[in-house]
Amino acid sequence: MESNTENNVKQQQPAQRIQIYPPTTSGVSPFWIAKYERDAKKYWDQFYRRHQDKAIAIVLVAKFLFWVTSTKPETSMEPLPKFFKDRHYLDKEWDQYFSGSGRKVILEVGCGAGNAVFPLIATYPDVFVYACDFSQRAVNLVKAHKEFNETRVSAFVCDLTSDDLGKHISPASVDVVTMIFVLSAVSPEKMPLVLQNIKKVLKPNGYVLFRDYAVGDLAQERFSTKDQQISENFYVRGDGTRAFYFSNEFLTSLFKEQGLDAEELGLCCKKVENRARELVMNRRWVQAVFHYSDGVNHSPSSEALSKSDDLCCQENIKPKADAEPIKDFVVDMSEGMAIEMFGAPTNDTEVIEIELGGCDIKIKVLSKEYQHTCKSTGLMLWESARLMAAILARNPSIVAGKRVLELGAGCGGICSMVAVRSASIMVATDGDRKALELLDQNITSNLRPPFLAKLVMKKLEWGNRDDINAIKAMNNEGFEVIIGTDVTYIPDAILPMFSTARELISSDKSAEKDQAPALILCHIFRRVDEPSLLSAASRYGFRLVDKWAKGSPTNESQSLISSWFPEKNFEEHIPTSALNIMYFQLD
Repeated sequence: MESNTENNVKQQQPAQRIQIYPPTTSGVSPFWIAKYERDAKKYWDQFYRRHQDKAIAIVLVAKFLFWVTSTKPETSMEPLPKFFKDRHYLDKEWDQYFSGSGRKVILEVGCGAGNAVFPLIATYPDVFVYACDFSQRAVNLVKAHKEFNETRVSAFVCDLTSDDLGKHISPASVDVVTMIFVLSAVSPEKMPLVLQNIKKVLKPNGYVLFRDYAVGDLAQERFSTKDQQISENFYVRGDGTRAFYFSNEFLTSLFKEQGLDAEELGLCCKKVENRARELVMNRRWVQAVFHYSDGVNHSPSSEALSKSDDLCCQENIKPKADAEPIKDFVVDMSEGMAIEMFGAPTNDTEVIEIELGGCDIKIKVLSKEYQHTCKSTGLMLWESARLMAAILARNPSIVAGKRVLELGAGCGGICSMVAVRSASIMVATDGDRKALELLDQNITSNLRPPFLAKLVMKKLEWGNRDDINAIKAMNNEGFEVIIGTDVTYIPDAILPMFSTARELISSDKSAEKDQAPALILCHIFRRVDEPSLLSAASRYGFRLVDKWAKGSPTNESQSLISSWFPEKNFEEHIPTSALNIMYFQLD
C-alpha cells in the first residue's frame, strides 16, 4: 500500500480531460458498414413503415378534429398534405423523353411509394411503367394506391445489385429508365451492378433520366460534423438508410464505363433562406440524361449543358418570414432527407417505462434505430443503471440525508431520480450537453416538488477544472456518496474519473464504515479489467472495501453490498449475470 504522502502527491497530478465516450470522430466501424449493407432492405422497410404509420395517424386525428369542430359534411374537408410528395415536375423537365408517337415503356428504379409513377401515368395516357424497389413495403404502397392499375403499372420487388431484372422485364424492351434519388442509396462499389442490370432491359438508343444528391449539399455538410461517414462522399443517416453525394466527374465516369453517355448534365443549386428560423439551406443535386451508346461515342453538347445549367442554377430564393418552407418552396429530394433538411421534427427518441419502489418512471432515450450513429453513450439506458436504481429504491439508507453526486448520469438519470427522495441534495452530472438536455426533460416530467428542487444538473467533463470548481462552489463540503454506472469501459477515462471523484468526495473519515464517504461503481467489465480499476483507484487514494458479482460466493454476514439484496425476488432487477458492483472508500 502506498503511503499517504505518495497518494497526496499523485492527487495533485493533473488528469487528462476526457469524456466517457471517444471524443474524436473516426467514421463508421467495419462492423456497422457490413450491417448497413446486409440490412439495407430492413432499414428502408422501417423507413416506409414509420412514415406510413405517421401519415395514417395524422389523417385520423385531422378527420376527428374536423368532425368535432365542423358542421359541414366531411366531403368538404381539404385534402391533407402527404409525406411522400408526388413528383409533378417530370413532364416539365423531361417531356420529350416521355411523349411522342407509339407506346413508351418506362422503368422507375427505386419507385418508393410511387411518387413518380402515378404523375407519369396521369400525364401520359400511352405509357406503361415498370416500378421496382427493394423494399417490399414500398412496393405494397404502390399497389395500394387508388390509381394503381395492372394494365398501366407492374410493381415488383427487386434488388438491382443482386437480382436479375430480366426475370420481370423482357430484354431490350424499355424506352426510358428513371433514377430519381435512388442510386445514392447504393454503396459505390455496387453501383456498376445496378447499371449493368438496367442496361439489359434498356432498348438501343434508350435513355436514363437521373437526379440525385451532389457533392457540397447541405446534408453532406451536416454529416461532416458527425461520425457517420462510411467512405468518401458516402454516409449513413440516423435511421440506417444511406446517401452518396455525386460529383459530375464520378457520375459521368460511372455511366461511361457501362456504355451510357451523358447527353445532358447539370449541377443544380438553390440557396433557400428561411428568415423566420434564421436558416440558410444550400441544396445541391445533379441532374443528367444518359443515352445507351450501343458502341457509338456520345458526349454532352455544350447546348445541352448550357440548357441544363440555366434550368438548375438559381440562387437566393427567400420565402417570406412567416411562411412554411415546405409549402412555399419545394426542392425535390429523397424522402429520407426531406424532414431533416427543413427542420421538421424527427422521432429519434423512444420512451422507456420503469417501475422502481412503487414509483413509475418514464424516460426518453435515443431510439435504438438511431443509436448506431451516436457516440454519446449517455443518450441510452444501461443495465447497470437499472440495477443501481433498483438497489437505491429498496435501500434508501444508502443515501438517506447525504449529499450525493452521480457521475455520467446520462439522459435517463434514474439513479439520481430515485436517490433524491432520500438524499439531502442530489447532483446529476454528465459531460455531454445533448444528454443533459434530454435529462432535463426527463427530470421535469417525472419529479415534483420538493424533489424537483433538490435535484441539480451540472455539466461535468472529468478533469475539467472549470466544471469541478463550479460543483465545488455549490457544495464545498464534498459529497458523501458518489455513484457511477457503466462509466468504466473506456481505458483512457479511468484515471480522470477517479481523479475527479477524489476532488469531489467528502474527506470526513469520522463516520462508521458503512456510513463513511463512498464511491460506488456498478458496471459490466468490458475493456477495463478489475486490476486496472484497482490500480487507478489506489493512485487517487481509494481502496476497495467491498465488491459484488452475480453468482460469485460472498460472506453475506460480512458483505455490505450483499445486504442490499435481502429478497429472493430481487432477481428481476438483475438483467444480466455480468454485472458487478465495487464499493470504494478513501484510505
